[in-house]
Amino acid sequence: MTHKVIIDADPGIGDALAIALALSDPRLDVLALTATAGVVSGEQATRNLQSILESLDPVKWPRLGCCSNPIPVSSYDSLGGNARPVDLHGTRGLGEIEPPASSLQHLKDSVKLMTDLVREAPGDITLLTFGPLTNVQLAVERMPDFLEQLNRLVCFGGVNQGPGDVTAVADFNFHADPDAAHAVMNSHCTKTLVPLDVASQFVFSFEELNRFQFESAGALGGLFKKLVTYFLRAHHSHLGVEGVSLSELLALMAVTEPAQLTTEMQHVDVELQGDLTRGMSVIDRRMRTQTTEDVEIVVGFNPSDLEHELSRFFEPIS
Repeated sequence: MTHKVIIDADPGIGDALAIALALSDPRLDVLALTATAGVVSGEQATRNLQSILESLDPVKWPRLGCCSNPIPVSSYDSLGGNARPVDLHGTRGLGEIEPPASSLQHLKDSVKLMTDLVREAPGDITLLTFGPLTNVQLAVERMPDFLEQLNRLVCFGGVNQGPGDVTAVADFNFHADPDAAHAVMNSHCTKTLVPLDVASQFVFSFEELNRFQFESAGALGGLFKKLVTYFLRAHHSHLGVEGVSLSELLALMAVTEPAQLTTEMQHVDVELQGDLTRGMSVIDRRMRTQTTEDVEIVVGFNPSDLEHELSRFFEPIS
């Protein structure tokens, strides 16, 4: 079965790696890549999506949605404890990859592109978000039944039971735009949440880097190896760790291989006011409650799934 998807992203190396695989995955029909502001500005996110497309030159180019929003000020300072986004992703978000020489012309705004595509194919499209949920909230303002007209919404964001990566309790995506996260989590639609503390266990190390023959995969292999090598070195240099979390790949699996993930239904809300807790995902686990369990939360996966997924695209070295 082929899934029609729109991917909304703020690439970022993690986003770029997942997008590259998505564009090469026969299980997916990527209709559009839409830019949002997050670890990079909306303008840089647009250029980074163009860079990914030009590097891969897929047989079918998805439509590209542009964004002009600045980096969310509240989420700029830290990511992953003592590191800033620029430390881990580079000055432009894609490590050492150079931006395209010229920008594509006559691009549609991300929000308009998302709503137009959903109007054209109601009930058929899965929206996969890797960044803050700003565009999703704006899409609902433009088209009130936008979320209901999706086949499914899959979001990478929030925290289930572990620590955040921007504050003690909030992850980057929810902290960057908590109002949007609050609105989306309380919406009436079929939605899956892939939280940071679970997704961050999807770890790729220098050891895994030597398990695959990336060169035989052409442009995809070259791009993936270049990005993940930079990411590994940046995490080692700035955080002193020997691996990187390919969290967005787990979110991608929630679309392509949902049966391989362990999930549970809960009600999720987002804190908007607290000085220490703004952007915190609040999960209601009381046995007796008035809330509706309306969010499917990913709570577990088989660690071997990462190697299995990568072996779909890259030949393992025996």
